[in-house]
Amino acid sequence: MNWKTAFSTNIGKKLIMGATGIFLVIFLLVHCYINAQVFFNDGGARFNELAHFMGTNPVIRTVEIGLFVFLFWHAILGMRLYFKNKARRSVGYAVTARSQNSNWYSRSMAILGTLILLFLIIHLRNFWGPNRYSQTFGSGERDLFSDMAEHFSNIFVVLVYVAGCVALAWHLVHGFFSAFQTFGLATHRYKGIIKNVGIAFSIIIPLIFALMPLWFYAGAQGWFDMHPSVFMEHMAAAAQF
Repeated sequence: MNWKTAFSTNIGKKLIMGATGIFLVIFLLVHCYINAQVFFNDGGARFNELAHFMGTNPVIRTVEIGLFVFLFWHAILGMRLYFKNKARRSVGYAVTARSQNSNWYSRSMAILGTLILLFLIIHLRNFWGPNRYSQTFGSGERDLFSDMAEHFSNIFVVLVYVAGCVALAWHLVHGFFSAFQTFGLATHRYKGIIKNVGIAFSIIIPLIFALMPLWFYAGAQGWFDMHPSVFMEHMAAAAQF
């Protein structure tokens, strides 16, 4: 069996899914660390400094190309596997117990992945695309901190980003463990550890991403300058919305 044949099989595609999944987990860690710099009360200086390094370093720019290739490859393979498996099960069983055999999010990976892909396209349209265009054809690197403050002053943009983070969290709950399981790393000895680390990762990383637009929106509305009791009233109203 040659390499081309190997990666055209379902097993080969799952290996690619697992490899790209682990790569994306690493990307999320780095990206989350950089984005978390916005929470420092320095007017975005730390964030813009790291963003400038990531956007101008030739090694990072090269890896960036590979990242997007892996990301879209991961999404396309995931949807192809989903529809292929669904087609094979086009004739249903007389009795099914899907909820007993798997969690709903493991059965909805393609839907969640599609939502994340749409969210990513919006994200690239709002930030990455304009910044790269300005670097190449404009006046240089944009002030991404100011760009975020502008975009996240719109409650509808904030809600889209928060929804994307929720979808990412559910996608990671199954995908994190599945990626390690694909390569046989989730053995009986380490299965519990990997599951627990995966759950923690699936909660903490998307939560930090979701807090970022909420933090900007709260600042744009002047909530930070309010009395704590008034601030809590606004937060309660936002939760009901």
